[in-house]
Amino acid sequence: MKTLLTLVLASAFAMPVMAADEAPKTKFVCKEVKDSKTGKFKKQCKQIKIHKKYEGTAVPDKKSKK
Repeated sequence: MKTLLTLVLASAFAMPVMAADEAPKTKFVCKEVKDSKTGKFKKQCKQIKIHKKYEGTAVPDKKSKK
């Protein structure tokens, strides 16, 4: 019984560790924005996700109508 309990607890703690490897990567990006009241520039920063790019076939050009 103790062995079964130990296996169940070990698997419960191992699952979140495996899922954490697949978390999306993030990037910190800043841009300069002009304040409308003072006229000074401020940095506006945010954290964004980096998505995986997939390669595929090109979209065919649309034929023009005559």
